[in-house]
Amino acid sequence: MTPNGVTLGLAFLWAFLVALFAVPSVIYVAHLKNMLDLPNKRTVHAVLTPRLGGVAIFAGFMSALTIFADLRNGIQQLLAGCIVLFFIGLKDDLVSISPAKKLVGQLLATGVVMFMADIRITSFQGILGIHELPDGISYAFTFLAIAGITNAINLIDGLDGLAGSIVIIIVSTFGYYFYRYGGADYGNYVFVSVCVIGGMLGFLRYNFHKATIFMGDTGSLLCGFIVSVLTIQFIEMGADPQALHPFQSANPSVAIGVLFVPLFDTIRVFAVRVLNGTSPFTPDKNHIHHRILAMGFQQISTVLLLALLNLVVILFVINFAEQGNTILIIALLAFSLLLSVFLGTYRSRSARQRVAS
Repeated sequence: MTPNGVTLGLAFLWAFLVALFAVPSVIYVAHLKNMLDLPNKRTVHAVLTPRLGGVAIFAGFMSALTIFADLRNGIQQLLAGCIVLFFIGLKDDLVSISPAKKLVGQLLATGVVMFMADIRITSFQGILGIHELPDGISYAFTFLAIAGITNAINLIDGLDGLAGSIVIIIVSTFGYYFYRYGGADYGNYVFVSVCVIGGMLGFLRYNFHKATIFMGDTGSLLCGFIVSVLTIQFIEMGADPQALHPFQSANPSVAIGVLFVPLFDTIRVFAVRVLNGTSPFTPDKNHIHHRILAMGFQQISTVLLLALLNLVVILFVINFAEQGNTILIIALLAFSLLLSVFLGTYRSRSARQRVAS
């Protein structure tokens, strides 16, 4: 059953307006109570800025979804997981918590959707010759996928408007295919997509350069978790014999392409840190947006460039999906390697230039 267009429009408008009107109140309270993000050597911003924008995104998303959506087919459990991560992120934004406690929160949220709604990756759909997964491997891989995607969105949140723009692109892509091909089992996730887009657009009104508020972990963990669940449902739609299959069995590789920028950035940064002999969780300024800024781009042009990069990769995997998972993944790996070499080469040249000067 295709979701009603009028209801979708109302859900979007509700989420957008709630977030739009909530942000100024959040900014006011944050300044009043001195709940501000201090600039440091790893950040790009230079002034004290509130980082509780996720509160407004959550308010718009949650209220719109509970009012307009049918809470079946895992939506209710998704909301429960969102509430868990909202409070984990809120506590981290207010008093800071350890990565281990964040991981526990992600484990709880993942457990809710995996065991109570059976939202999990059940098949690799032919990748490396693997199809159906044993239950134990399915649960373990699903947790790794949710934690990985959630933290990838969290890590890409380094410039004004960057994480929000990437999330909108990803969620819009998944939402479109849920709308066209989801049917009764996956059609409800169109509402999830629409409510995220509405809430994010209301927030981005205040988050583009120069931002007066950041989404913080409250927003990035929430959005990352939602994106991870949408990703899993998109992949599973390709394995469902009752669903329409626009990409045949290539949904996993298409999903990787849709998530290209945050996944590439996270894997590259972790690899560089490990190769340099440091912990993969040690913060630094080696993210893809830092490297592009070092080339002389401004914040706005960097955000637009990365958004364009993600769109180009999405168009590539969609148009070449008929080649199958293996070819698409090899192409994505080759492009990632070339991009990594380019970023590393430019960094080396910049370092030599600084030494010479």
